[in-house]
Amino acid sequence: MHILITGGAGLLGSRLAKALLKRNTLADAQGVQQTISRITLLDVVAAHGFNDPRIQTITGDISDPEVVRAAVTPDTQSIFHLAAIVSGEAEANFDLGMRINLDATRLILERARHNRNCPRVVFTSSVAAFGGILPAQVLDSTPTTPQSSYGAQKVMGELLISDYSRKQFIDGRALRMPTVCVRPGAPNKAASSFASGIIREPLNGTVSVCPVAPGTALWLISPGKAIANLIHGHEIGSLLGASRALNLPGLSTTVGEMAQSLERVGGAAAAQRIRWQIDPAIERIVNSWPGDFLTTRANAMGFTRDASFDAIVQEYISEELKAGGK
Repeated sequence: MHILITGGAGLLGSRLAKALLKRNTLADAQGVQQTISRITLLDVVAAHGFNDPRIQTITGDISDPEVVRAAVTPDTQSIFHLAAIVSGEAEANFDLGMRINLDATRLILERARHNRNCPRVVFTSSVAAFGGILPAQVLDSTPTTPQSSYGAQKVMGELLISDYSRKQFIDGRALRMPTVCVRPGAPNKAASSFASGIIREPLNGTVSVCPVAPGTALWLISPGKAIANLIHGHEIGSLLGASRALNLPGLSTTVGEMAQSLERVGGAAAAQRIRWQIDPAIERIVNSWPGDFLTTRANAMGFTRDASFDAIVQEYISEELKAGGK
């Protein structure tokens, strides 16, 4: 079985590849488990940290038809489409966001259609699909009303996934991901980047600025649970039905409660390294996202959430800080 992961050099892409290598099998178009023979990691930068002959890397722009042609081959049975221009950058650079988040998605789907083998496609969407005036809990039936270019691009991607699936060009699923926290490494240009930064930096002994108010509500998932749900989303079959977009389970917590978890798990000194300094541009984007969901449909399909935000902080300490010798 040949699997393609776009955004393969990123946090989720590289962790997903490692999880799939360890798993060694994945369901094919008929739902039969097949041995993984090759995983192609496509990204604008080269993926590192792999020493497995099943890994192939392709470096290039996913909006380039030649790059996509090289990556989406007739033997590609599964595609995890994770690559995207993140929220803050997509809002600041409209053309770039449209080219990568929308145009490249259609290129990938068109190539899959051309190959005529109906691959399973997992598309990572976002809670940014919702915005404006929302109920206290977003329901599976709540209309998508994005209030950012990133959110609009993700919703357009969802519609493509649904229509290409209806036409049986692909077998797609669009998973609306909670904000992934705590992400290791350097901050990125996502409006939600602070959600990891206010935990990661203080635990690493440096100050972090929080650009939103303590009462700001977020819908969160750990990296480990995100990977587990991506794979589970690939494996489910007929349960999807006509609706291919799905709100994934997460944890609803405020930024202030996150700081309290940091103090409980990481100590008072770590929590004191958070500096509260409102950034109106970031706050506007983040406050347009819903902070709580009732994920009845995903729960029934077997998707899962983290036990608590304390557990997410502890996961970062155990897997990143202690693994790194800190």
